[in-house]
This record gives sequence, C-alpha cells and structure tokens, in this order.
Amino acid sequence: MNFEELLAFAGRHVFYVIALVGITVFLLYTEIARLFRPFKALRPASLTALINRENALVVDFSATAEFEKGHIPGSKNVVMSQFDPENKVLANAKAMPVVAVCRTGQASEGAAKRLKAAGFEQVYWLDGGILAWQQADLPLVKGR
Repeated sequence: MNFEELLAFAGRHVFYVIALVGITVFLLYTEIARLFRPFKALRPASLTALINRENALVVDFSATAEFEKGHIPGSKNVVMSQFDPENKVLANAKAMPVVAVCRTGQASEGAAKRLKAAGFEQVYWLDGGILAWQQADLPLVKGR
C-alpha cells in the first residue's frame, strides 16, 4: 500500500478516519494526564513493599459490606459518602504514606486527589484496586 492508496481510503471512509483520530487524541490525553497527577500509582507488589518498609496507612474506600467480604490486611475502612480528609482515621497521617484503595481503583483515585489537595504529603493509589490485589494472589482478610 502506498501513500496515494492510503489517501484514497481516507477519502472514502471519512468516518473511520475521524474515529481513529478521536481515539488517538483521547488515549494521548489520558496518558499525559497520568504523568501529571499529584499522587503515585502503585501495583500490588509495590504496595506490599511500601507497607513493609514504611508502615503505610491503607485506606479502603469500599462500601462497608464489600470491605467486610475481604480487604487488605491492616487497612482501614472509610465509606466514600462520609469521606473527609480530616476524618479521625486520617487525622494523624498527613506526613506518613497513605494509600487509597477500593474494589476497582476508580473511586479511590478521586479520594487520592482529595487527600493530596488537603495537604497529605505522600499519597498513593492502588491501580486496579482490590481486584488487582486478588489477581496478584495476595491475601485478603474478612470482617472488620
């Protein structure tokens, strides 16, 4: 295929070209935004190391029922609807590593942004959430 054939294809299939350009721009934006977020993303193995080396506070933003079904050992549950960076669970943790987690990693990403904006110095986020933790065959504990 040469350049003239490619241009001819693009002329015949304008919708496909627009869709391809749109998807490409969206992917580039997403990746660039990841580079400039104010907190660090962790994978499960890195979280384990952070807990062991620096005694990180793991805050699980899952619903209470989900938290009780299984959570990272030592993590504290803060329900997202009642989340406040000045929460008693978080009150003395502004200088220590704090890791936001939830089931999938989506809700906790917003919580990590709020923690950083509230002045927490070392904020981390478990990319992929508890599901990624489980896929890495790491243990969960049940109950409170």
